Amino acid sequence: MARPSGSDAGVTGPRVRQAAERLFARYGYAAVSMRQIAAEVGIGAGALYHYTPDKQALLADMMRAHLEGLLDAWHAADPGGDPIRRLDAFARFHIRFNLDRSDAVFVANMELRALEPGNFEEIETLRRRYESVPEEIVSAGAAAGVMSAPDVKLAGMALIAMLTGVNTWFRDGGRLDRAAVEAIYADMARGMVGA
Repeated sequence: MARPSGSDAGVTGPRVRQAAERLFARYGYAAVSMRQIAAEVGIGAGALYHYTPDKQALLADMMRAHLEGLLDAWHAADPGGDPIRRLDAFARFHIRFNLDRSDAVFVANMELRALEPGNFEEIETLRRRYESVPEEIVSAGAAAGVMSAPDVKLAGMALIAMLTGVNTWFRDGGRLDRAAVEAIYADMARGMVGA
């Protein structure tokens, strides 16, 4: 498919994804039309299809990019080794990564219901890979005798839910800065598993 004259796919393509992410986070996937996304970017509605086949592909690509970025960033940040050190690093990483991407986090969590079955399966597989990280850490900690959890899978899910919840209330310039929130939540994460 040819690009519209005067456009730059390296600039307009990312602007389309950013506009869609912002609109999906604000109004919900179902309520946003391709026309609205095009208007937000400043291109004609027909030109939008040079950058994405349809709205469903746009949503799936957005979620995939977010989750792959999350997994890659954790892989780079994971200190390995000691489970307590890894849990502390994971809690801090999760908060830091997600606070910088609040719209992407909201869309990735709230718009799963909008995915068609094939896309859902792919995105859910990526989500499960990430959700297995705290479970793996707690399992290693329990095996080493430095953590305890009556149900390791449940502990991992509870950690993810607690850490992701920061996005619902945290605002820069509030009572606590990011570093303080990271430290407090890392301490609570350790406490949850008796570390």
